[in-house]
Amino acid sequence: MSAKHPVVVITGSSGAGTTSVMRTFQQIFRREHIEPALVEGDSFHRYDRMAMKGEMARAIEDGDHTFSHFGPEANLFAELESLFETYGRTGSGRVRKYLHDDEEAAPYAQEPGTFTPWEDLPQGTDLLFYEGLHGAVATEDVNVAQYADLLVGVVPVINLEWTQKLHRDKAKRGYSTEAVTETILRRMHDYVNYMCPQFSRTHVNFQRVPVVDTSNPFIARTIPAQDESMLVIRFANPRGIDFPYLLSMLDGSFMSRPNTIVCPGGKMDLAMQLIFTPMIWRLIERRDKAR
Repeated sequence: MSAKHPVVVITGSSGAGTTSVMRTFQQIFRREHIEPALVEGDSFHRYDRMAMKGEMARAIEDGDHTFSHFGPEANLFAELESLFETYGRTGSGRVRKYLHDDEEAAPYAQEPGTFTPWEDLPQGTDLLFYEGLHGAVATEDVNVAQYADLLVGVVPVINLEWTQKLHRDKAKRGYSTEAVTETILRRMHDYVNYMCPQFSRTHVNFQRVPVVDTSNPFIARTIPAQDESMLVIRFANPRGIDFPYLLSMLDGSFMSRPNTIVCPGGKMDLAMQLIFTPMIWRLIERRDKAR
């Protein structure tokens, strides 16, 4: 952790909704005139799109049906840990971009599914903001989580997560239901061992729970809307959290445990604004005092 150069992390699996959470934080940064160094978790995958397909085929030929983007073999955990540590110490670090589609790739004259060259982060940023799969990962060799000043987990209940992934991959990537199902099954080993443990290291977890039937996500025609969900917000350390204020601002909310608020899903953006704006203020105030 760092006082001079804060590291803020949003972590969640594919289909969890971390991109929507990132937009809320960007609103906070714009409003509070904070300049973040933005880091996407996909840029720390080990293989580009074509190379990953090759590695996947090789793993299947070898009888390995658990090789996935969720595990250490397909990611640069040590490099991610080094980035967090270096930024916290110096306010700098080495990053690259993963170019997801034609629109992202065009300015770089590269193919989609490739990485840009590694380069230094811009100087003078106020904090590092990471959004991706492994912001709180820890293994026998690395501990990325230890360098984060604010760790936020985004964790829909599993059937909702699968529903969201199915709809996204079929609509945006043209995958069949069978192909997405195979990906889910292949990732399960790494999901249990490398994804779930992260959410015991986070400072705040946001878990969306549908109040409509999601018993079989593989045949769901639509993704449950936020208004068809409840939001479970868990604080690892409730000290300093103004629960009466949050309950008064979030209509229909209640506390299910001493460190947990439940509120209507439609209040997710407001809840994040109310919770994280003061936390970001404190990080910036601590930074200013340390400098």
